[in-house]
Amino acid sequence: MTLKKYKEKRKFSRTPEPKAKKKKHRNPIFVVQKHDARNLHYDFRLEIGSVLKSWAVPKGPSLNPEDKRLAIETEDHPVDYANFEGVIPEGQYGAGTVMIWDKGTYKNTTEKDEKSLSAEKGFRHGHISFKLNGKKLKGGWSLNRFRKNKWLLVKQDDDKADKRVNILNKKKSVKSKKTLKQIEKEEKKGEK
Repeated sequence: MTLKKYKEKRKFSRTPEPKAKKKKHRNPIFVVQKHDARNLHYDFRLEIGSVLKSWAVPKGPSLNPEDKRLAIETEDHPVDYANFEGVIPEGQYGAGTVMIWDKGTYKNTTEKDEKSLSAEKGFRHGHISFKLNGKKLKGGWSLNRFRKNKWLLVKQDDDKADKRVNILNKKKSVKSKKTLKQIEKEEKKGEK
């Protein structure tokens, strides 16, 4: 797990994104960042090792276990990225507004042949199971690789699953309590 690609894609003198430093929490964290770049999507990130393994989820997470959401693996991000909310300037990689849509801790529950597997090994094998404890997302989830860099994010059928609720209707940041538009507007106001 390396931050080499993350560093190569960014000019830190021009973007407010955090510099690439490895870090580790006692209880691993996750973050979901709503990102209005070329296309609106959700960046799902799990702390594995000392980095955030990252996936772009075009349709966002769903509480319905029948929904299998495409999750496209992207470059590793520094753990400090979990606190990033703001606007990546035009001309920079990922230009657009980023909001911390959800954040919390998670517990790895990955198994293979009825034996516990670390999240790192699960990632390498292409299957990770985990329980999220966020502000919006809770309960069991899994990520399953089906092709190179292509995974499926699926809610497990537990007491936190709900086929009736569209969790994406919760549009405000868990950090600032603002919408994407409010974050963007505030950033532009600060530039004047």
